[in-house]
Amino acid sequence: MIDPSIPWIDLHRHLDGSVRLETILDLGRQHNLPLPAWDIESLRPYVQVMEPQPGVMAFLEKFEWMVGVLVDYDACRRIAYENVEDAFREGLSYIELRFSPWFMAEPHGLDPAGVTAAIVEGVAQGQRDFDVRVNLIGILSRTYGPEIAWKELEALLTQRDHLVALDLAGDEANFPGEWFVEHFKRARDAGWRITVHAGESAGPESIWQAVNGLGAQRIGHAVSAAQDPALMDFLAERRIGIEANLTSNLQTTTVPDLASHPMKTFLEHGLLATLNTDDPGISAIDLAYEYNVAAPAAGLTPEQIRQAQRNALEVAFLSPMEKEALKAAKGSAAGV
Repeated sequence: MIDPSIPWIDLHRHLDGSVRLETILDLGRQHNLPLPAWDIESLRPYVQVMEPQPGVMAFLEKFEWMVGVLVDYDACRRIAYENVEDAFREGLSYIELRFSPWFMAEPHGLDPAGVTAAIVEGVAQGQRDFDVRVNLIGILSRTYGPEIAWKELEALLTQRDHLVALDLAGDEANFPGEWFVEHFKRARDAGWRITVHAGESAGPESIWQAVNGLGAQRIGHAVSAAQDPALMDFLAERRIGIEANLTSNLQTTTVPDLASHPMKTFLEHGLLATLNTDDPGISAIDLAYEYNVAAPAAGLTPEQIRQAQRNALEVAFLSPMEKEALKAAKGSAAGV
């Protein structure tokens, strides 16, 4: 289903939800951590979703050992590097990796600024070793509340020039975007682009707020947008990107089945909707699965799948020159 002449892009992947099972075991042994199992298949049910969960927060519990092995900055650097290698092995042209330094720092009392620096270093080394373009997005984890979010933002700003955007993630239903307006103003003033998790655990009003209150240029998930025709029109007119995550939305029971996912509706309405992996280490998928298995199951035609590919390039947090370079490289590799 993937068009080899169009750059292949993942815009919504959580770096800390993309930790290899082998790495969890290795770090567990190195640091004598109390892992729940000591071989791949026994560990798998503890960190990967084996069946749909009763909501987003239940899904997020699977992060326990993804971040639980981040004992030091070397571990953070390692998983960042391995994320880049994995993107290269998948054949991606470009990926945006996002992370919450407070969430990653918390289990072992690390400094969020140190975590941020380690992630930047790991990704930089990965890009030196592998031919894939990477940009980093910082996350404010709304679940900690607005005061901690200020501290998390300060940690991210220590690497201001190495990040391209800010995101808001976590418990959308109980920590509304209205609490974070000033944080995102600060981020915009710093020159960052804005993407926000919205419309996953809350209704269309959460998406309206993300755009009008936080300045979102892209929306993560946006599933509930389909409930509001005026919002759909607004998103299409403003060219606001949608980072759809089909398998993830099924596993969090945000949708009851893939056939019910609004991705097809988004594309039919002219929205700049894209296909992404979210947390491939937890969902046990890669981007090829989303394109070749999940997208057809969600009713997308081959042309709609190609449109999602084109949309990803259009809404990527890249300059026009960088987008042209990606297109030229992909076209050359495909013999176009």
